[in-house]
Amino acid sequence: MRHAVTYVLLAGGLLSLAGCDSSDAPTSWSEYALRGAYTASISSTGTYSAIGSFDHGGSLWTLENNERLYNWNHKAKTFSIIAATAFSPEEKYAATANQQDLVLWNLRNGQAEGFWSSPAEIMQMDLSPNGDYALLGLANHTAVYFDVKQGGVKRTFRHEARVRSVDLSDDGSLALTGSDAYKVKLWSVETGELLKELSLGNVVDTVALSPNMKTAFSAGSLDKAVIWDIDSGTEMHILSDIASFSQKRISYLSARFSPDSQQLLTGTASGLVQLWDVTTGEQLKSWRVHRRDAYGPVQAGVYAVGFGQDKYYALGSNGFMNELQ
Repeated sequence: MRHAVTYVLLAGGLLSLAGCDSSDAPTSWSEYALRGAYTASISSTGTYSAIGSFDHGGSLWTLENNERLYNWNHKAKTFSIIAATAFSPEEKYAATANQQDLVLWNLRNGQAEGFWSSPAEIMQMDLSPNGDYALLGLANHTAVYFDVKQGGVKRTFRHEARVRSVDLSDDGSLALTGSDAYKVKLWSVETGELLKELSLGNVVDTVALSPNMKTAFSAGSLDKAVIWDIDSGTEMHILSDIASFSQKRISYLSARFSPDSQQLLTGTASGLVQLWDVTTGEQLKSWRVHRRDAYGPVQAGVYAVGFGQDKYYALGSNGFMNELQ
């Protein structure tokens, strides 16, 4: 995971050389991690954020008042290196993972309800409704649907390379995966059937499914990023494309569809947050996340984005939660 963070910072620094843009600044920001974070996620309604920080391991925060509720580490008196975090859709459970182990946490009391070892190194994960299962993207060229309450792998989705990005539909019926083989795959969780497959031009950094299960977002590292139709598998809108001379090379590190599936919020390695209209593909608004050093050459990568009540959120790799309006 340290290597991944280094990549984000270098990519952000290179992209920031392109100069200033007209993006808005955050309305406010709060420091959640003193020296930055390994990973972060934001819950579906923008109520919570779970992060893995350099100095304090895992923790759960409320976004309304920027309060740290719980410290979540996998061993007593030890700060865990948290490589992935996730929330269940209804915000009852969260999960944290280091490279090999994952823990299921109850959001109501902050207590652990399951501790399990993964079949291989965990790259990313997502949780099913009620926190019953975790979709794990693994370094052994598979994604697995793992029972985080009883233990064991229920379903295995095989790939040609490491699975670095995953997303589950809100009802847990569809799994979207992205791998280092430049492939995006849509699966039936119940049958394990491969439903759709898209090819990009580089390793797949980010995938996201809309709540209505009609559209998806997929992005390759410094490569193509698209909104596509789940039923037909066809591209609806190209948000960035290496083949276009008019567009910059962009790495999208995070993405989230709005609860009504009409908008898409994305975060890049260079600290840019963009709001898109899913129907037209038009960019509605953009922001730059807060920088720890206003005069430094390096932007913070955007690890997580989320929709709140009449506002948006973005957590930067530098440890700052940004409120955007």
